[in-house]
Amino acid sequence: MEEAGVPSEPSLVTCPVCLRELPAACINSHLDRCLQLQQQQQAEGGDDTITEGAAKSSCPDDTGEGPRQPYEKKMRLSKSPEASNKEEEPGSSLPPTAPVFSLFHKGRGSGAGKPGTPRAISLTRGKGEERQPDEESSGTDLHPSVPELSGESLAQKLEGKPLADKLRPNTLREYVGQNQVLGEQTLLRSLLDAHEIPSLILWGPPGCGKTTLAHIIAHSSKKNGTRFVTLSATSAKTNDVREVISQAQNEKRLFKRKTILFIDEIHRFNKSQQDTFLPHVECGTVTLIGATTENPSFQVNSALLSRCRVIVLEKLSVEAMEAILLRAVRSLGIRVLSPDEPLTGSVNGSNSKSSESGVCIERTAINTLAYLCDGDARTGLNGLQMAVQAKLTKLPHQSNTHGFSNGMVIKEDHVKEGLQRSHILYDRAGEEHYNCISALHKSMRGSDENASLYWLARMLEGGEDPLYVARRLVRFASEDIGLADPLALTQAVAAYQGCHFIGMPECEVLLAQCVLYFARAPKSIEVYSAYSNVKACLRNHQGPLPPVPLHLRNAPTRLMKDIGYGKGYKYNPMYKEPVEQEYLPGELKGIDFFKK
Repeated sequence: MEEAGVPSEPSLVTCPVCLRELPAACINSHLDRCLQLQQQQQAEGGDDTITEGAAKSSCPDDTGEGPRQPYEKKMRLSKSPEASNKEEEPGSSLPPTAPVFSLFHKGRGSGAGKPGTPRAISLTRGKGEERQPDEESSGTDLHPSVPELSGESLAQKLEGKPLADKLRPNTLREYVGQNQVLGEQTLLRSLLDAHEIPSLILWGPPGCGKTTLAHIIAHSSKKNGTRFVTLSATSAKTNDVREVISQAQNEKRLFKRKTILFIDEIHRFNKSQQDTFLPHVECGTVTLIGATTENPSFQVNSALLSRCRVIVLEKLSVEAMEAILLRAVRSLGIRVLSPDEPLTGSVNGSNSKSSESGVCIERTAINTLAYLCDGDARTGLNGLQMAVQAKLTKLPHQSNTHGFSNGMVIKEDHVKEGLQRSHILYDRAGEEHYNCISALHKSMRGSDENASLYWLARMLEGGEDPLYVARRLVRFASEDIGLADPLALTQAVAAYQGCHFIGMPECEVLLAQCVLYFARAPKSIEVYSAYSNVKACLRNHQGPLPPVPLHLRNAPTRLMKDIGYGKGYKYNPMYKEPVEQEYLPGELKGIDFFKK
């Protein structure tokens, strides 16, 4: 390509706002216009932002083609009809939008890059206009919540990234579950719809949607020019955090652009690393979104917690898991067979491509998978992917069965085989550890034999140290049984010694015997309450503690006897009748610690 009047390559300067390459003589006036109009983006640039990597990769090809060529290359990335018309305007100098350096950036979703597909063209804060991009970017017109996976065959759709990552929702409308915090009338939903993102700590079990919610925020933030940066606390260092904060300060000072920083597994940062965020979250330099599976009360600094809102995400319900799995099945083009339906029948909700895949799945298999994954969407989708891939390897070798050409049916047994649970959901070092031991303690206190054995088995089968459980039983013997059955303490100590001698799995029955004994034993907290009253008396005492009475003091030397140590003490075994003698300090005379 040859263009007259194009400056030589060294004369080109890249605009820091829109990344366009312009002659050096024009950069100052162009930069002024970009900064002045940045808050009033043209409607044609609603969804044409590109990532930092994409922007940089376009520079070498654009170097020698004049100031308009980089702008045209960015337009070809999105293939938007509105953007194509914008290219032909000779006087246009305003970029579609400022680039967003998002580490969550993915390729254009299906349908977004097809010619003729309507695109969202408004970046204003109007509520009615905001929801239009969500509806348009959902994939297909018939099933907006069902994404279209790339690839013609079923095997091609399953290649590459895990299914859980491919089907990650991009909008809140596609998000399933967590209605208690993200429902239509909730405060957080209103803030997210208005693009007013507060600093958040997302706390929940694995696979409940923490990273997906952050991904939705990242997808939404690109539309209003907000930078979204993600770091993982498992690999990031303090210098990485400081570098991101430094960039955020420059973006805010020069371009008035906000920065959202997502920290995955934030509990892996130690206290000093978490302190790095404090002043910058306080002054609004960055909006912090942290995700953790551990209790923030124990793992996140209290000062950081006071600057963030903790959002508690629960395990996904069975109904939510079924909806997620059905969405995945439809995306893969797999037919769903009801229990009373023959293999040749049609199924509501299956698309036209279902007959091409040659694979069906029983509805009971989906229901079983929804139960087995224990509210973990990632586990459920990966289990579905494994079961489908296992059947695809056998597909060419199967003969015609039940009238369905090369048909394969994924049954309940196949799903169970693909989702073998090697362990129970239990974290020896996390909150579940304390939850289970608390449940065991309270079940024995309430004399519920069945619940006591259940929580004991849940801990031991989850990998808990049996000696830890035995130590807690020793404590329970005196705290909750006490003098109502003095043999309980003997039982607990014997169980601890037996666990120490033989270990797991043989010692599990020893602990079960002790737990059952305690659940059936009478309960008394007399000792525990009395000692608690004594401790309260000592804590609440004002002034110096009273001295030990002289007649109770030991007098091993003559000098001590001469000054009155032990004088007047009555040796009880020498008296046949009860001895009246005061054993408490004078100012505590008459106190009774056994009274409530």
